[in-house]
Amino acid sequence: MVLALCTAFALSQAYRTVGAIMASQLQAEFRLSAQALGLFSAAFHFSFGAMQLFMGIGIDLHGVRRTVLTAFPLAIVGALLSSVSQDYALLVAGQVLIGVGCAPAFLVCTVFIARHFPAARFASVSGLVLGIGGVGMLITGTPLAWLVQEHSWRMGFVVLAAVSVLAWLAIWHWVREPARPGGQPRESALAALRQFGALFALPHTLGILVLGAVTYAAFISLRGLWLGPLLIERHGYTLVQSGNVALIVSVISLVGPPLFGRLDREGPVRRRRIIGCSLAYAALFAAIGFFTEAWVDVGGTIAIGLLSGFIVWQYADVRAAYPTAITGRAMAVFTMAMFLGVALMQWVTGVAASIAVAHGAEPFTAVLATIAALLLAATVGFAMLPAPAPRPGRVSS
Repeated sequence: MVLALCTAFALSQAYRTVGAIMASQLQAEFRLSAQALGLFSAAFHFSFGAMQLFMGIGIDLHGVRRTVLTAFPLAIVGALLSSVSQDYALLVAGQVLIGVGCAPAFLVCTVFIARHFPAARFASVSGLVLGIGGVGMLITGTPLAWLVQEHSWRMGFVVLAAVSVLAWLAIWHWVREPARPGGQPRESALAALRQFGALFALPHTLGILVLGAVTYAAFISLRGLWLGPLLIERHGYTLVQSGNVALIVSVISLVGPPLFGRLDREGPVRRRRIIGCSLAYAALFAAIGFFTEAWVDVGGTIAIGLLSGFIVWQYADVRAAYPTAITGRAMAVFTMAMFLGVALMQWVTGVAASIAVAHGAEPFTAVLATIAALLLAATVGFAMLPAPAPRPGRVSS
């Protein structure tokens, strides 16, 4: 059942990284500025993130299976709409629909694991799921680059829509969520919303969300938006060559989550490791930004793909910080921060690139320096803000 749920997650990974391969053709066909390109990619992540609270309520009230089967068809509709778009506004609308449809894709996996696997195995199983789901990014490497180069970006969306139909059918056929124990009366939607308010009131929530908003956003902004233009414009790579690099980065990123999941440790040591990895992460982005050699850009991006696996520790930190009864909502709040962070970072880096171009500067240095600065600021905030208590109490509604 976990593998079936992973199919939707893998497709969401593919949808959120198509921009890196389609960027050049989209810019040429719709005459997009760097800022408009950033908005195109951010539309998916904004709608994805904005829906997390509602998906968390849906999962806690109606279950994993029903929630994902209800939402995911919107991704199929959005992909088909994108494939026939003749103007920029319709293209963005398609991205919004895809984001809403994919909104529960990873959340259902983490909640299912939290409910049906021992707590000690959460990080390792979640890391495995992140690795399997990363197969979706392989699709948007060399295979999608070849398809876009030989046909068009429109055909890319058609193929993704067809595969999404197969993923929906796999979930419908194989996922039979075990009954939840207890037989308590069903919680109302209003009570569920009050629980979200209680989550935000806890002092340790702010630090978790501050760092959560930038770590995944940094990786996906590079891999999913700027990597293709960086290699093509800075180093003269072809579309397929840049797709090959994206494929390598995607393969490496599959290794990171299972590896970091196996290395997970409970308690304060986990948070110290998160801080150390975040600082190293920021340094790699700065290196790619300021050292413009091709080997630095390719090698640094591959290193970022591997190091991004430490994000699984952040999910384990969330799992340990809140009671089991509100796991769905806690994961939803964290995932919301992650993807609203992606939307904000892609928009901000698009603005940074446009400003750099207007002043005759190299846009990619501005983009990567902005990402590094955001990572550094968030890491300092995470380190200084309150940490969760070793044994958190139950949140009252």
